[in-house]
Amino acid sequence: MLLLCGAVTAQVDRSKMPEPGPAPKIELGETQSFTLENGLKVFVVENHKLPKVSFSLQFDIDPIVEGDKAGAAQIAGDLLSKGTTNRTKEELNFEVDFMGATFFTSAGSVFGSSLKKHQEKLLDIMSDVLKNSDFKEEELEKLRTQYISGKQTEKDDPDAIASNVQSVLLFGKDHPYGELTSEETLKNITLEDVKAYYNSYLKPNLAYMAVVGDIDVKEAKALITKYFGDWKKGEVPTHTYDMPEAPKTMKVVLVDKPGAVQSVISAVNIIDLKPGSEDAIKANITNGILGGGFVSKLNLNLREAHSYTYGARSSIGSDELVGDFIASAKVRNEVTDSALVEMMKEINNMRKGNITADELETTKKYRAGTFAIGLENAQTKARYAINIEKYGLDKDYYVNYLKNVAAVSLEDVKAASQKYINPSNGYIVIVGNKEEILEKVKAFAPGGKVILMDSNGDRATENTLKPAPQGVDAKAVINAYIDAVGGAKNWSKLKGMKTEMSASMQGMPFTITTVAAAPNKSITEIALNGNVMQKIVFDGEKGAMIAGGQATPFEEDKNKDMAVETTMFPEADYLTGNYKLELKGIDIQNDEEVYVVKITKPSGDVMTNFYAVNSGYLILSQETDENGTAEALYSDYKAVKKIMIPHKILRNIGPQKMEIKVEKVVLDPKVDGEKFKF
Repeated sequence: MLLLCGAVTAQVDRSKMPEPGPAPKIELGETQSFTLENGLKVFVVENHKLPKVSFSLQFDIDPIVEGDKAGAAQIAGDLLSKGTTNRTKEELNFEVDFMGATFFTSAGSVFGSSLKKHQEKLLDIMSDVLKNSDFKEEELEKLRTQYISGKQTEKDDPDAIASNVQSVLLFGKDHPYGELTSEETLKNITLEDVKAYYNSYLKPNLAYMAVVGDIDVKEAKALITKYFGDWKKGEVPTHTYDMPEAPKTMKVVLVDKPGAVQSVISAVNIIDLKPGSEDAIKANITNGILGGGFVSKLNLNLREAHSYTYGARSSIGSDELVGDFIASAKVRNEVTDSALVEMMKEINNMRKGNITADELETTKKYRAGTFAIGLENAQTKARYAINIEKYGLDKDYYVNYLKNVAAVSLEDVKAASQKYINPSNGYIVIVGNKEEILEKVKAFAPGGKVILMDSNGDRATENTLKPAPQGVDAKAVINAYIDAVGGAKNWSKLKGMKTEMSASMQGMPFTITTVAAAPNKSITEIALNGNVMQKIVFDGEKGAMIAGGQATPFEEDKNKDMAVETTMFPEADYLTGNYKLELKGIDIQNDEEVYVVKITKPSGDVMTNFYAVNSGYLILSQETDENGTAEALYSDYKAVKKIMIPHKILRNIGPQKMEIKVEKVVLDPKVDGEKFKF
């Protein structure tokens, strides 16, 4: 038997990569279509696995410059679902909920999905919204308030700031992709502006509808004709724009975010890459190699090799008007320049063609796999059919997609890199603490000239922090905070405190309970569905993290910090010699003036606190250690007896966001000392 096996076993040369087989032919299945007399183009994909059906309608609207009314189109899209001349908002919401349907609207789309038995009711709602929307002033005001609140939050979000500044730099504020929605433009929007958008652009002759699910084309045509056949077509404004001009040499732009402990870095440039063009697939593969996945060059370098970031990524965006290339990462202040060096090195390697066959094949296999998985979704097939019509693609564009992916060569990737990845005719944009990184990034700027800009993409002055009033120093700010939250005398009387909180991260709810005992003992329990998943215990001298029954003791430096941080009122200790305090000046956070105080802990770690000038409250704290960057935003201060406690906390830990709400605070609870042992 052994001889027989030896006789038929072939030798395999494992030093050579197997030759790829031919790309499989894609069977998209038939997408049937028809067009109503009013111009509405409908595409039907049958999927009878479940008794469900969805109707996805999108408008092919030219991008619009809205000027001092920026945001009007977006608000109009949201208002579509707030009531019609036949249904109030409450009636509309009730009908959707009663069906268990999904329904939403935007400036350029309307989507509805339900069980098949409810399809006519759903279509009645969708057609009513599109033909009989009834915009009301009170709903506009509610949305305006929500949007303005969102814009205020964006002012503290370095990613949002980077995105805004990149858009202004690449496209200009007089281009639809470069103008920014602001609190001012939102306040300018009237009900007439919203109605004007609705009446001008939401026409059937500008719309595509995908019908997907347990339905055939005959039934779909009858239903769509019944509910949308009398939808009036109309002449729709069109707009054209010149191609934005790229800078002749690379420019380095810095947006100062005082006190920030990390920098958002990006390399960007504009490109001319139309959807479905000859280069589109080549550019997609090129981006996959550079920064389009976990095993991309940027991520393997900046995250895996150097631990500069949680993730680095890039995109090459095609667009009918103008596309863009963006490579970005969020890194610690002290490695801002080093991370930029590595980012530019990987970009230059792509342009030089320093790409391996293994990198190319890995990316092509990944793209082919995601394409194939996407075809399992009938909505994807409908979207492809619409794309062919919308962008004038060859009718076999998606049938031949895998064949075209397989045909991409190393030379194709090099050529696409040189054509579309070119920050030397673009920008390096950094959002971070100018004081710590300005000198570091000058090396990347021609002549060492770094352009300072504000979060709106406007030129900034050299000094973005306003000096504090004469006589106000860091200790004065801390004392003002102590007075604002109840005074040192009231805090010193406390023997203990128990705080019960509800929290959520990525939509997952859990609870946090903290118990503190004077002078500096504490225990924090994190529980999911009532089960304690993790504990952090400190007995006054040493501490540990406990999970799964295993305790991981803290290192010496961590114990030093915990000895102070676990006191119920650590701010009082800031005034001792164990801490170094520095008042950097006055900044703006959420339209409120704040003192920026740099605090160096006994361990040498640094955090930056932001105290409101008027109220004295701590509203933001930022800190970076070997585990990354953490940020906490405090709001909704409420009195518990004579002590002021923030009842809402938003914690950002790297890419994770945790929303915390204080449910109950008990002062001087009975505490068993054994709880603090581990």
